[in-house]
Amino acid sequence: MATMSDLGAPPAKVLVVDDEEAQRNGLASMISSWGFVAETAADGQEALDKLSNGPVQVLVTDLIMPRMDGFELLKRLGTQGNYPPAIVLTAFGNIETAIATTLDLGAYWFLEKPIQPQALRMLLERAASQSRLAEETERLQRQLSYQGVLVDLVGASAPMQQVFSLIRQVAPSKAAVLISGESGTGKELVARAVHQLSPRRTGPFIAINCAAMPETLMESELFGHEKGAFTGAVERRAGCFELAQHGTLLLDELAEMPVNTQAKLLRVLEDSRVRRLGGKSEITVDVRVIASTNKIVEEALKKGELREDLFYRLNVFHIALPPLRQREGDLPLLAEALIRDLNRKHGCKVTEVTKEALEQLKKHHWPGNVRELRNVLERAVIIAGEGPITAQHLPRDFGGAIGARPLLNGDGVDSVRLQVGTTVSEAEKALIILTLQHTKNNKTRAAEILGISLKTLFNKLKEYGAAEEASSSVST
Repeated sequence: MATMSDLGAPPAKVLVVDDEEAQRNGLASMISSWGFVAETAADGQEALDKLSNGPVQVLVTDLIMPRMDGFELLKRLGTQGNYPPAIVLTAFGNIETAIATTLDLGAYWFLEKPIQPQALRMLLERAASQSRLAEETERLQRQLSYQGVLVDLVGASAPMQQVFSLIRQVAPSKAAVLISGESGTGKELVARAVHQLSPRRTGPFIAINCAAMPETLMESELFGHEKGAFTGAVERRAGCFELAQHGTLLLDELAEMPVNTQAKLLRVLEDSRVRRLGGKSEITVDVRVIASTNKIVEEALKKGELREDLFYRLNVFHIALPPLRQREGDLPLLAEALIRDLNRKHGCKVTEVTKEALEQLKKHHWPGNVRELRNVLERAVIIAGEGPITAQHLPRDFGGAIGARPLLNGDGVDSVRLQVGTTVSEAEKALIILTLQHTKNNKTRAAEILGISLKTLFNKLKEYGAAEEASSSVST
């Protein structure tokens, strides 16, 4: 069997942790004979000290040890975000503990003593390959980020490079992250980038939109429910925390979550345990939580829309996304990336955006940010079909006075005529109704364009007395 060194790569470093001197030295000697670099540690504490001095590609650890056992070692490493693939060794009678450790703490595999050399060698090769691949992926992502690309995010401007730097810093840790920014700035893409650059990248990424979820279903969606917990609960269902086990959970538009549910969420974050609705026992979860909001956090706290204790629990690391109007220099790079994606989607062969068309894009205020830019370019790509996108492929009168009007659905831009004396409330109502008309009564799309949440749009329509009229024709 070929080792990593046989394939031209530097030999992988393996740290063997075992309190029995003869056992760990024998394992280290055997592992070294296979082409690895083997180091040893007598317990978990010594292993932590050695891991802090340099990277290790694979960890081989016993479970039962004095001072610090293997379970506590893996738990500490997970907390620090420094988690190489780990192979757990266990004596006869401790299989259940080994399985629990593998599942709960994300260890790579477990082996029962006495060790079968071929089984250990196979697992070492696979674990080392996984570790090397993760290191190479991280290196390439770091290199690309300096060129304006990080996972699915694009931006070479100073504000976006600052965002990239924050993502690279927080991703390896287990810290909670709060992402703020206007609608359409790419908050979910930031959350996915944090996940993809973290040790949890192989785990699930689950996203829940708190604004689109009815209050009556919110707790069931988050925590799950048992059969018969409420009317309609015909079977047991796992919640988002269980589904995101060993991965990442994004709570999108957190400030739209009911305050009572926020209190229950806080308890889960503090205890790392959830109880399904109607359940009698609690379930331990290992989930990294990322939250996002398009609201100004300070205002949401003052209005009581966001609990202070929950905010402080989640605001361990804050990433504020700049609106597109503050990163005008990224437009060419964004346009290039979006056109490449849209060509694949629609089977088109668009090559570029002309200088004149790009100037018109730069004049627009972009209330819908990058999401709005994508919609404009999608229309242009479909119309152009191939070759460059020119000013003629953009919506009529596009790129007019900054802030004068919102971009609507691509059939042109209408305006709201207001007389002197019109109240702010009346102007707001006119703008919302016009936007709904131009999105063919699609509330979700209208909310995106207006820069408000879907829940806020519903509330506004109720205030105007238009909810009943709109419900029969509006699609979400």
